Amino acid sequence: MKKFNFKKVLDGLTSSSAPPAKPETEITETLGSEHFQVSKTVRHGFPYQPTAMAYDPVQHILAIGCKSGSIRLFGRPGVDCHVMHDNDAAVLQLIFLVNEGALVSVCSDDSLHLWNLRQKRPAILHSLKYNRERITYCHLPFQSKWLYIGTERGNVHIANIESFVLSGYVINWNKAIELSQRTHPGPVVSLSDNPTDSSKLLIGFETGMIVQWDLKTKAAECRYACEQQTLHSLAWHHEGKQFMCSHSDGSLTVWNYRSPSKPAQVFQPHGHPAQKGSKPEACRPIMKVAWPTQRTGDPFIVFSDGLPYERSGRRPCITVMQGKSVTVLEMEYPVVNFLPVSSTPWPNDFQDPYAIIVLLENDLVVIDLTTPGYPCFQNPYPMDLHESPVTCCTYYADCPPEMIPAFYTVGSRQQKKTGFSDKNWPVKGGEWGTSTCSYPEIIITGHADGSLKFWDASAVTLQLLYKLRTSKIFEKQPLNQSTEYEEDPFAIVKIAMCCESRILCVAGTSGHVIVYRYNKVETTVDVPTLEIALVYEVDDLDSPDTDQIPPPMPPPSSSVGSAGSGGMPSPSPHHSTSSEGAEKVGSPLLKVKSGPQKMVPGYQVDLCAQLVTVEGEPPSQILCLAINSLYGLMAFGNMQGLAIVDIIQKTTLLNLGTPDLYGSADPYTRTQPRSPQRKKPPAGLGDLGEAQAVEQERCRSPTTERDESNGVCLSPTGTTRKKLADIKRNRNQPRPRMSKAHSTASMEGNGGDDSDDMNNSLSMSWGSSVSRLFRTELIKAEAMLRRQRSSSTSSVGSQSPKVAPKCAGTDPHVASHKCPGRDSPKADSKDGSFSRSRSSSMSSLENVSAEGINCLSFTESYTRKTDPVTSPCLWVGTTLGSVLVIVLNLPPQGDQRLTQPVIVSPSGTILRLKGAILAMSFLDCNGMTIPPLFAKWEDPKKKDENRETKDGQSMNQRRGWQQLQHLHRQKAPSSPTTETISDRQFVVICSEKQAKVISLPSQTCAYKLNITETSFVCKADVVSIAKHQSKVGHSTNLTKKKVRNDSVCLACFLANGHIMTFSLPSLRPLLDSDFLPLADMRIAQTFSFSNCGQALYLCTPSEIQRITLAADTCESLQEMLCELFLPVDTPEGPKQSFFKGLFSSPSIVDKEELFGEAASGKASRSVAKHIPGTGGIEGVKAESGSAMAEVQKARMALVERGEKLSELEERTEALKVGSELYASSAHQVMEKYKNKKWYQL
Repeated sequence: MKKFNFKKVLDGLTSSSAPPAKPETEITETLGSEHFQVSKTVRHGFPYQPTAMAYDPVQHILAIGCKSGSIRLFGRPGVDCHVMHDNDAAVLQLIFLVNEGALVSVCSDDSLHLWNLRQKRPAILHSLKYNRERITYCHLPFQSKWLYIGTERGNVHIANIESFVLSGYVINWNKAIELSQRTHPGPVVSLSDNPTDSSKLLIGFETGMIVQWDLKTKAAECRYACEQQTLHSLAWHHEGKQFMCSHSDGSLTVWNYRSPSKPAQVFQPHGHPAQKGSKPEACRPIMKVAWPTQRTGDPFIVFSDGLPYERSGRRPCITVMQGKSVTVLEMEYPVVNFLPVSSTPWPNDFQDPYAIIVLLENDLVVIDLTTPGYPCFQNPYPMDLHESPVTCCTYYADCPPEMIPAFYTVGSRQQKKTGFSDKNWPVKGGEWGTSTCSYPEIIITGHADGSLKFWDASAVTLQLLYKLRTSKIFEKQPLNQSTEYEEDPFAIVKIAMCCESRILCVAGTSGHVIVYRYNKVETTVDVPTLEIALVYEVDDLDSPDTDQIPPPMPPPSSSVGSAGSGGMPSPSPHHSTSSEGAEKVGSPLLKVKSGPQKMVPGYQVDLCAQLVTVEGEPPSQILCLAINSLYGLMAFGNMQGLAIVDIIQKTTLLNLGTPDLYGSADPYTRTQPRSPQRKKPPAGLGDLGEAQAVEQERCRSPTTERDESNGVCLSPTGTTRKKLADIKRNRNQPRPRMSKAHSTASMEGNGGDDSDDMNNSLSMSWGSSVSRLFRTELIKAEAMLRRQRSSSTSSVGSQSPKVAPKCAGTDPHVASHKCPGRDSPKADSKDGSFSRSRSSSMSSLENVSAEGINCLSFTESYTRKTDPVTSPCLWVGTTLGSVLVIVLNLPPQGDQRLTQPVIVSPSGTILRLKGAILAMSFLDCNGMTIPPLFAKWEDPKKKDENRETKDGQSMNQRRGWQQLQHLHRQKAPSSPTTETISDRQFVVICSEKQAKVISLPSQTCAYKLNITETSFVCKADVVSIAKHQSKVGHSTNLTKKKVRNDSVCLACFLANGHIMTFSLPSLRPLLDSDFLPLADMRIAQTFSFSNCGQALYLCTPSEIQRITLAADTCESLQEMLCELFLPVDTPEGPKQSFFKGLFSSPSIVDKEELFGEAASGKASRSVAKHIPGTGGIEGVKAESGSAMAEVQKARMALVERGEKLSELEERTEALKVGSELYASSAHQVMEKYKNKKWYQL
């Protein structure tokens, strides 16, 4: 008997009564995990905190080591390579194996590493880690395979550079000094072999003791004592008869090789000669000295520092002495190291130096020695990236190709630096990669001094295109005028650019936003300014009961200014406020220059919007910035609220605090912020009546029902008698009420919720803080209506009307409401109702004191659930996880766009996520990104020549607006209800904790993902990944999915260092790479994703690191990288004269006999440990060895097969011969017995 299941019956009844589910559009996602691979591509900028430098005079390659353990290798402009040690030990010294494609690095953890430079990605071949002693100095003679290693104990060890194995030959400090000396000579600070006799090694100790060690006899040949003078460096004359040493008292000492008892010369280059009975002038130490010689002329003596202490204000310097000529070259930063550059690597030949490479703490300088005055070469590397500290970065990959030539054209016109040498850059080694990217890339960096730099980042190079100074439009600040919040008043905090229209918006730390337009000609214009009082203010009381009839209003002349949280700026830059309000609203932190200003070709100022101080408090930093060239609108937000500016009419459309964007649907109980202080309402008749309403509201319960309404900002010309009649009529009509509990519910929009109310939008009111302005504007609208009786427009319905705040312009604007309020859904219990950001430990239902605007996006989308077509709107994301939508009603283009203002109104839609909103992007029904509409840039000269439309609109702008009107002309269903409208769009929203894909216009959550629970997302963006065709794997015989040009994904960078990507719209994980831990907030502030899977971040204060997420880019990266080593013949050594060779025969030392294992034995294993390299040529050899082994095996198998075939052929031939013999014998037998009878056999 079949068992009766009551649950199935209930399920059947439920399914029969429920409406049929709408079939969701299936989107084929083309991205897979095989298309992703995280890899560092190239690093740009100046090496941060440099500590060491080396130069290969044959390959012309420069190496710079840093405190962090990184090494940068430079060649010709565009040849730049970066390698990193496994640990973070500082690089103490770098030594090139000249013209051998190898480099030795000495680190502070007492380890030595041998790098292979013959591959595009250099790798370590060998490592040697000292256990007992600390390494202080190393020396490698030219064309020698034995490395001298000096230690802190004063000993000298010798290692084979090929195998990195220590020799048993050791020079102990107690054998180097005299037996009568009772003190330790100190650490080894310098090692150098005699240029003409390699068997003589000069050892310099820190205390001033110098020992000439004979490697053959294993004994000290000469000892040179510099009494009470600390030794810093040694330098040989190329003849090997004299050497020079530098000391801590700023003196130089010259010693004859054969006269150790007394120095040949002692002098202080910058000190005055000591008079009788007086001490010599105290000078700073000379850290390094070089003694290069010339074939014609006196030798050079080059040293660093050595200036007297008494001469205050002296900067670090390099001194060049030649004969009686002394030239002091002052440097901007302390000198780290310097190297004379010559054309020969032989130390026993004339060097004939032609340049000096000077490494400073923050710069690289190359001095031309062949030109009088010693000018500097112009540095072709992008090492001026940190000229002013970088404060923000923006990356535009796959930008319009005409942008780079446009920036280069205006950048080349800028004033070039003079005084540089006209000769070619001496560091000219290496070779560029064989392939480049097929798309252009631009990087924009903002700096602390208010400047912006535009860089061409195509392929793996970085070249400065154009520099823009935003501080030029402001007046100079007096030196004595400095406050605690004006350390860098012009510092750039946000950059937004429309690449197609070339409109640039820049936000500064002083609360200013500058709009630039690109122009190829010079102009002289006045800078339009807007002053906005954007203040976040929270009232302690609830909104007053607006059901009561408002009291009589004051005359329009006494209207309240824009200092309130919902106030708008007045038409003029200087607000007309009451006397008390004027005291609260201050002035901007920066003052724009008055009068016409000359604008050079390039980016020219179109508008400057400035936030003003309120009650002496500076405006908070701008958190987000957005621009739309087709709409002609700009929006920015901070921790106080949101401002929307019309950049065409130069007016402010919206200026509200963040709580006022919610209205009475605010889910939070706002607490009083500490700054700015709460304002007191000005006295007046209207305020008295409002105070009564407030008193009545105070007696209400927190759950008392209240009304909901939406506000729009209308122009005075669009306000008709019908609108005003609706406003007056609705003022006295009862309105639908909403409970406090419902108004605080969140709009999650999760798909699969049982209740349809979860997907409903919330209606909002503009808040009580702006109700006075509503009524003031209503009186103004009535007065204007009397003057415009003939005008008539369509009516905007409303159930609970209010008048929006005044918009800044030439005329006052009237506001009305056009969206009815609806009940709010309940919060999603699975998401914990309302989310909280990482900076707050309180629940979302608890008191909060601040909520800022963190993300903005202009788009063409559905703003409400009942919208049949898309419309221009602004999506707003807050720091507490709310997403609000503001509708933008744009007038037609042409003259009407110049005169009629833009109508701004909230849609009532509220979406909720956990954590601050970081990114918002829109997809169509096919899963492709919907790019924002834009107006194409036009040359002003050609624009006048082109044919214009009747309303004076250019062709490019007209095409853009035709596209916009085409979207608006989409036919809507006859009954625009939720049941008949299908979803045709997706919005991707990512916060610090979550990511959601919401279908529009139904506002249902199609996909939802909790990205992290233990960390938080620092940066997120929707980017395209690949632009290439499918590829076939040879080993697995599997074909990868074909990637479309518009394949996009959600990329996230987390604070724990992980980089994650998710498919769209399903949010399927594609990549999770533990890339880089967030050790510095600088990385989070400058991390920027871009198209084609590219990204960058500021890895150090002076370097930008570029990475890629695309696997195809990683595959082609090997061809894009530069070659460091090129086969070059080593210059011939100096020819020895006949008589010199006849009378003096230098000893030729076979160092293999001296240092080899047979002569000196093996070194103790406890001294150092040899560590074989994990990559580089050894790995290549291993791989090639295995490949050769396989080839050999295959060859042997082929040979064996051939041998077997030969044997088979021989056997076949033998069988053939045997068969023929058998046939012949059979034939003979047959012939023999053919004619015989049987009885004759």
